[in-house]
Amino acid sequence: MENKHKRWNEIKTNDSWAIFKIMGEFVNGYEKLSKIGPCVSIFGSARTKPDHKYYKLAEEVASKIVNQGYGVITGGGPGIMEAGNKGAHIAGGTSVGLNIELPFEQHDNPYIDNDKSLDFDYFFVRKVMFVKYSQGFVVMPGGFGTLDELFEAITLIQTHKIEVFPIILVGKEFWGGLMDWVKTTLLDAGNISPKDLDLIHLVDSGDEVIEILNAFYRESGLSPNF
Repeated sequence: MENKHKRWNEIKTNDSWAIFKIMGEFVNGYEKLSKIGPCVSIFGSARTKPDHKYYKLAEEVASKIVNQGYGVITGGGPGIMEAGNKGAHIAGGTSVGLNIELPFEQHDNPYIDNDKSLDFDYFFVRKVMFVKYSQGFVVMPGGFGTLDELFEAITLIQTHKIEVFPIILVGKEFWGGLMDWVKTTLLDAGNISPKDLDLIHLVDSGDEVIEILNAFYRESGLSPNF
């Protein structure tokens, strides 16, 4: 019993010290990202290869976003994230990477601006940064992490915890089945409202992404989202 009690005390002590590391990540993130100006976040799979159509499309979308005066924020890793940073970098725009330390998949890509690469240990801190400093979410095909970011943003907007901003799914072939399920199963069960569907746009091209962003921001100003 004494050994178990000691281990429990050690856990509590470690948790207490972790608070300072968490606070440090928030402070560093707020200080750096508050200076970058209006940005759009691009999400998608870390496993997407450079020769894949969605990698090339993400690169094109990022370039078009930058040409409209926005910067681009990604998760800083390979795949779609790399494509987003690459498109922004080549187009001469702001290219931000919010990197997370993982035992596999994740490594910094080379297209992030030197002064705009942030490292995080905690997913929840990183997710706050995406939401707080993004004026839109562009969601390319991805896996569980991409779905996590997507549904968290929708939930926060739906519950009025943050201001409304555009959420754009790119790739009708990929996202169509999910949206059909949302529109039938979720909606028919009464678990969401019809107006919740207005939060999500489904497109296939970079030009459509820009049309949605510009239409939205003709009606409102640019600012952090909470």
